[in-house]
Amino acid sequence: MEKKEQLYEGKAKKVFATEGPHYVIVSYKDDATAGDGAKRGTIRGKGAINNRMSNFLMARLEKAGVPTHFVEELNDRETVVKKVRIVPLEVIVRNVSAGHFASRYGVEEGIVFDEPVLEFSYKNDELHDPLLNTSHALALKLATREEIDTIKAMALKVNEELKAFFLGCGVRLIDFKLEFGRLDDGAIVLADEISPDTCRFWDAKTGEKLDKDRFRRDLGNVEEAYQEMMRRVFGA
Repeated sequence: MEKKEQLYEGKAKKVFATEGPHYVIVSYKDDATAGDGAKRGTIRGKGAINNRMSNFLMARLEKAGVPTHFVEELNDRETVVKKVRIVPLEVIVRNVSAGHFASRYGVEEGIVFDEPVLEFSYKNDELHDPLLNTSHALALKLATREEIDTIKAMALKVNEELKAFFLGCGVRLIDFKLEFGRLDDGAIVLADEISPDTCRFWDAKTGEKLDKDRFRRDLGNVEEAYQEMMRRVFGA
């Protein structure tokens, strides 16, 4: 598929048109940001790792019955995906207390929840992605009730599948962010990416952080953590 003009550039990816109206090409960058862009840097090789890992996991989820935007991996950094209209709801699934959950509610990190915590935030950089509930989402007309029910069910299914997979890699899936999109016919599919940028991964034995928190918190060995996750995923 031929790459045409650039349509969009975000913090971690560029999106290009193709010769067809229903597909775009996503190109992953090594750029890294944290704190709504307040902290910026580069993680060498991140783009290739996130592209390949996300595609691998999306393909697994498709086989498990979760519809995704994934079509074809072109090379280490570029992938063809279905063109979607992103639903402006970021979905956060939490299995263990960490990050904003711990700081927001004044609890320590590492508390294992009895059942997954599902959060929504309004995807809006200017407002710093505020938390919202189903009533807010309906009032703002971000999604219909049916779409929200579908998104919730799909997010929990993704959690179930990925938790089991990563545990087999010796990694605990602490929490993660998902985005969903609408196809031309209105169908909801999983979009964006699944990677160390969007997930918290802790080593199952040592608790070592193997994700973007190493960049956010200046923990060092950032590139090594991404490489280790790549090794575990493709070695599993």
